[in-house]
Amino acid sequence: MNVEKLKKMVGAVRTGGKGSVRRKKKADHRTNTTDDKRLQTTLKGIGVNSIPSIEEVKIFKDDIVIHFLNPKVQAVVAANTWVVSGSPQTKKLEDFFPGILDQLGSNAL
Repeated sequence: MNVEKLKKMVGAVRTGGKGSVRRKKKADHRTNTTDDKRLQTTLKGIGVNSIPSIEEVKIFKDDIVIHFLNPKVQAVVAANTWVVSGSPQTKKLEDFFPGILDQLGSNAL
């Protein structure tokens, strides 16, 4: 292709300039940290207390288990409300049977 023709094509593609439409509002780029702060503020409003030194949480649901390792646990005991936050792993119930039997001891068999 010809160099002059390329320069002409580049000039035609240019956006902005005289007569172009202006942006009406600035784009809002939010991060997840604002959502987390908002959640914590709401939880403080209902009187949630942090419960320290919990190593794991297992939530049993039908045939699956939602497993949290080193979660952050908060609760309102009077309202029977619990907040468990952390990274969950979804596993099948059969994966936990050996550990459950070990916790019960030899009398379970």
